[in-house]
Amino acid sequence: MQDRLLYEYAVLRLVPRVEREEFINIGVVIFCKRTDYLKCKIEVKSERALVLFPDLDLENLACYLSAFEKIVAAHPEGGLIATYDAPSRFRWLTAKRSTIVQISAIHSGLSENLDATLESLFQEFV
Repeated sequence: MQDRLLYEYAVLRLVPRVEREEFINIGVVIFCKRTDYLKCKIEVKSERALVLFPDLDLENLACYLSAFEKIVAAHPEGGLIATYDAPSRFRWLTAKRSTIVQISAIHSGLSENLDATLESLFQEFV
C-alpha cells in the first residue's frame, strides 16, 4: 500500500466587491511539502459570475488568474515569486489579501494520489 501524503489546500474565491464580502468559489490550490507538489485547478463560470456581479471585468480577472497559475507552475512569466521554492510560493499565494481573487483558510488532509485529490476537491468546492 502506498504511503499517504499530508497535503494542504485552499479554495480560490472570486470577490468582485470586497466591501460586500460576497464570493463564489472558482478554484483550488493544493500543496504537499514531502513531494514538492504544487498545483491548482481554476474554472470561472463566466455566465454565473456575470449574473451575480454584472460589472465584473472578465478580462482583468483572467489576467489575475493567469498570474496565479504561472506562479503555481513556477513559469518564468510568473515573475520573481515564481522563482521561489514550492513551499514559499504556496505560502505567498495563500496569504490573506483584499483583491477580487481571495483565498480561503488553509486546510489539510491525507492523500494517496494528489492529482485525484485535487480533482476531488475541485468537484466538491467549485
